[in-house]
Amino acid sequence: MRRRELLILLGGAMTAAHALSAQQKATPVIGYLGTLSPGERAPYVAAFRQGLNETGYVEGQNVTIEYRWARGQYDRLPELAADLVQRQVSVIAAMAGPPPALAAKAATSTIPIVFYLGVDPIQFGLVASLNRPGGNMTGLAFLNAELAGKRLELLHELLPAASAVVLLVNPTNPSATEEETRNFDDAAHALGLPAHTLRASTPSEIEAAFATLVELPAVGLIVSSDPFFTSRKDRIVSLATHHSVPATYVWREFAEAGGLMSYGGDLADGYRQAGIYTGKILKGAKPADLPVEQTVKIELVINLKTAKSLGLTIPPTLLA
Repeated sequence: MRRRELLILLGGAMTAAHALSAQQKATPVIGYLGTLSPGERAPYVAAFRQGLNETGYVEGQNVTIEYRWARGQYDRLPELAADLVQRQVSVIAAMAGPPPALAAKAATSTIPIVFYLGVDPIQFGLVASLNRPGGNMTGLAFLNAELAGKRLELLHELLPAASAVVLLVNPTNPSATEEETRNFDDAAHALGLPAHTLRASTPSEIEAAFATLVELPAVGLIVSSDPFFTSRKDRIVSLATHHSVPATYVWREFAEAGGLMSYGGDLADGYRQAGIYTGKILKGAKPADLPVEQTVKIELVINLKTAKSLGLTIPPTLLA
């Protein structure tokens, strides 16, 4: 082969390699920090991807997602967040509540972070304000804890004869649990109802909580919004049905699975919106300039079949 032809061949190979390397480097990487496991959150991860798609990003084509799952062990979140920072991801999506958001915040002050949680992000020190978050964090806030009182009012309207109410919480998520419990206790006091709190963070503790619950006379149950409970919705609904316990939940997925009633936001749509925010940041938007979006769509879902099986008559005000 002639020297000139060899130089042209080598030059072309180097150019192609450089172009491929540049293309690989240009592909952004999202660090997805989740509280549970991929199987348990599959529908919501799909909703997150849908939001990304709406901004022009498709996983495996022009964006890569590095998933880190705590699998219900919230104390692992700081380690997982640190791993994503070391991986030098383009943005961290801290999904499902304060624990991943707080872990991501502690791990980096420079990598953009998108959160989705059910508490006031200002109160937890995540942002300076809703309109101008400042720093490297923004996202979506569904003020779920503030609706704990309204859930109790709805349950009391459905069960006027109930002599006590019970709130089921996850003690490994104290940041959200404390606020929700406080609102629940205030509402119970206003209604003149004795309030009890049961705690569960494992499947066996859920079973134990229901064993305790059925010993209390004429009670209604409210299940908090913790992701762990959402991942165990079928078992929780099954136990409530087996023990004939009227229960209210946050997400409609519980009512669709056979639960009596739910009052809260659209969980899947929140994940979709988080995907949209993540896509906006990948396109160059700064978290400090993206207002925290508050979910204002609230829906009441009543499973009439379950109500009938419990011998309950739905008041016209609730049906309306």
